Amino acid sequence: MSLQVLQSTAQVDESRRVMQRRGLSAIDTRLDRLMRRFGLLRNLAVGDRKKSWDVLLALLLIEQRIAKTEPVADIGCFSSEVLIALHMNGYQNLTGIDLNPALKDMPLSHAIRYQISDFMHTPFDAGAFTAITAISVIEHGFRPAELLAEVSRLLRPGGIFFASFDYWPDKIDTKGKRFFGMDWLIFSRRDIEDFIAIAAKYGLQPTGELDFRAADKVIECAGMSYTFAALALTKRV
Repeated sequence: MSLQVLQSTAQVDESRRVMQRRGLSAIDTRLDRLMRRFGLLRNLAVGDRKKSWDVLLALLLIEQRIAKTEPVADIGCFSSEVLIALHMNGYQNLTGIDLNPALKDMPLSHAIRYQISDFMHTPFDAGAFTAITAISVIEHGFRPAELLAEVSRLLRPGGIFFASFDYWPDKIDTKGKRFFGMDWLIFSRRDIEDFIAIAAKYGLQPTGELDFRAADKVIECAGMSYTFAALALTKRV
């Protein structure tokens, strides 16, 4: 399935349980929180329980399609647990890209390469990565052509781009709502269809079927109710 939609809070809870059973959860435990309280744990806390569903989807997709020696990047990676979870799963060639200078405080900086950079204009060579992830990133300051051009340049033929984002099938007006100093888009079905059409111009296409259906507005944020969607694209060979 190339496009999936989060349907219920039960899916969020079950996804986190799966990650915990497999030893892939990087969010703080009760012990971690206690250690932070007393200054015994100083690295940056990562992860967000609400994003368990899309993080697990990203991990499973990479596990199924990408060898553990292949290079993987996470864009907008600040405080994301994707790379940490991939490292826990044995992935060895991991890069995080974000503009936040606090990136240096991310966990496992000895094992994961962190690059302070605009992910739409990175310093990496063409074909640097076999997979690129973006968890709840692209809806902020949405510039589809710039984003897709850079993702396509960075991906090797046959590589995967996985993005999760805020979604509701019908248009939700977010005018005047800003995060990180940027405009905020809750994707509609039409927005996703337009995004896929632009992606095709850069040699990126869905990995499979698209399911736009949504049941519950699982997420509440800034006075808005919506859910998450996740889209996987592959670069044509």
